[in-house]
Parts: sequence; structure tokens; C-alpha cells
Amino acid sequence: MHQYSSKLLDEAVREFSKLPGIGKKTALRLVLYLLRQDEEEVTRFGESMIRLRKEIKHCRECNNISDTDICEICANPRRDRHIVCVVESIRDVISIENTQQYNGLYHVLGGIISPMDGVGPGDLETGKLEEKIKQGAVKEMILALSTTMEGDTTNFYLYRKFHNYDIEISILARGVSFGDELEYADEITLGRSIINRQPFRGDISR
Repeated sequence: MHQYSSKLLDEAVREFSKLPGIGKKTALRLVLYLLRQDEEEVTRFGESMIRLRKEIKHCRECNNISDTDICEICANPRRDRHIVCVVESIRDVISIENTQQYNGLYHVLGGIISPMDGVGPGDLETGKLEEKIKQGAVKEMILALSTTMEGDTTNFYLYRKFHNYDIEISILARGVSFGDELEYADEITLGRSIINRQPFRGDISR
């Protein structure tokens, strides 16, 4: 038996409720909103989601999501190519870009080390980063991971992996409190943490 009078409505609500932070009531409200819109507008919305899933790429330089093989950040000649900010996900790239306090490049790991979630060092996307460092293209690597135990463990792993190369390894200043996710830090705090970044010496507890 379906929860609603329409099987189509029931299926649409079920799919929307799979999204993070969306419960059944919110899902119903979103579906009913779409039903009130013109068919053309709803079609455009649906097609944009399908195109996103089918056509999105990962930048071959930094692993950021992109419309092309090289993302706009990596392709921008005005960015400082000697500085690479290492982040967990695209959300963190967006958060840091919003501060307008950083002009280097990024490297997106695609996750952080978390044994509880089955994520180990081998699951991180570090290949291109390692290649750039070995080539001497990177002068500074900024570790901009969440200040959680998992983030600190990943910082320590990356430090051990790269500290013997001729690069400076730095970390965000402690304006971002322990346990914070970067995407929830306000832009001013995050911006100051980038500007006031400190050398990282491999102390997992900082």
C-alpha cells in the first residue's frame, strides 16, 4: 500500500527523501512545489540533473569536478602554481574560494583516512599530487583538512609521505576549531586561517 493516493507521487517523494538532510515532509513539499511549476520548467530541472551526472568530469590535474578535462582554477594563468592546497572534497574548494584569500591551486583527495568507514591511505587520490611534488613544481603544500581525528590522521600521513621533498608543508591556523568541518566555518575565520597558516612538523595532535 502506498503512503499517498498516487504511486507516482509516492515514488517521487521516496527519491527526494534519499537526499541528505531531506526528510519525508520536506520531500513532499519539494515534489508538490515542482507539480505547481510549468512542465517546461520541471523538464529543464530534470534534464539539468541528468546532464550533471552524465557529463561532469574530474580535473586531471587536481581531481576537482569540472566541465572539461582541466578545471577553470587549474587553467587560470593568474593562479600561483607553486602552492597547492590539499582538501578533502569539492565542498572545501568552494568554501576556500569564497574567502577570496587564496590564489594557489588545489588537490582534492576525495576523502580522508577513516578506518571506521573503511577508508585507508590507498583510497585517497594522491597520484597527481605526488607527481607534481616529485617534479619540483610545488613549493608549498597547505594541509586544509577538517580538524577532526580523521583529518589529523590524514595530515600526518601526507606529512610522512612528502616531508623529505624540498617543499614547505603548512597547516591552517587554529582559527578553525577542533572537530570543525571546513564547509561550516565562516568565510572570515577560514580566510584568516589560510593567511595565518603555520608550518606543519608532523605532530598529529598539534
